[in-house]
Amino acid sequence: MDIKKVGVVGMGTMGSQIGIVCARGGFQTTLVDLSEELIKRGLSTIKSFLNSQVKKGRMKNEEMDQVLPLISTTTDLTGALSDVELVIEAAFEDIDVKKELFKKIDGICPKETILGSNTSTLSITEMGAVTARPEKCIGIHFLIPAALTPLVELVRGLETADETHKKVVDFLTKCDKETVTVKDSPGFVINRLYLPMVNEAFYVLESFLASAEEIDRCCVRGLNFPLGPLAAADAFGLDILLNCMTTFHKELGEKYRPAPLLVKLVKAGRLGRKSGRGVYDYRKQE
Repeated sequence: MDIKKVGVVGMGTMGSQIGIVCARGGFQTTLVDLSEELIKRGLSTIKSFLNSQVKKGRMKNEEMDQVLPLISTTTDLTGALSDVELVIEAAFEDIDVKKELFKKIDGICPKETILGSNTSTLSITEMGAVTARPEKCIGIHFLIPAALTPLVELVRGLETADETHKKVVDFLTKCDKETVTVKDSPGFVINRLYLPMVNEAFYVLESFLASAEEIDRCCVRGLNFPLGPLAAADAFGLDILLNCMTTFHKELGEKYRPAPLLVKLVKAGRLGRKSGRGVYDYRKQE
């Protein structure tokens, strides 16, 4: 069964971007979230991104006009996923949340449907184990921003079938994405390398070795990063980083312990851009 229709669960930063990727690939894409307010916010993000691409000359108006009609939204999970060939969940990075969602999706989708997770650190094998189709479960880890980053990390669980993997590779190729395939292990490859470095930036900051601006400038100007680690943490959420590092610490040992400053900022509700304040203060930009 070829992939023609895609369901994306979650319309946050990642879910909205994944929806754009799927629609630009020519696939009918239904995005699902819990409330009309979350859907309205997600659609606004999608339209704002597409308009910005047109203004920058990276996309023509004609392409945007082709992409938007391929995107539909709903709060009805059952209605959205009852006839799709691929589901990509982009829910909060918590294994219990994702397992519960996989179990629910498994009961809704046709038996041929592939279940994908955009998890950045959690076990695909564990998610697949709560379903009746572990061979059709796979990690599809998009990077921020998903619509612009050319690479997608595919994660094969213990039971992931070759056919499942091939279909997802073909799907992503049509979406103009390059893929790398890795084994199921905490953080996989990209975040196993990248997130400890971001966590280390918080250790450097709390040690007063340099200001946040200087730490980020070292990485942007000195290492040619597109965004400094502290600014990046603010972009994807300090709570997400803390959850990931907590998983690493539990699974891989002491060297992955979350930085105390990171823990403190999350406890203070300073989660980054989405809360208006993280390492940096974004309230003054409003």
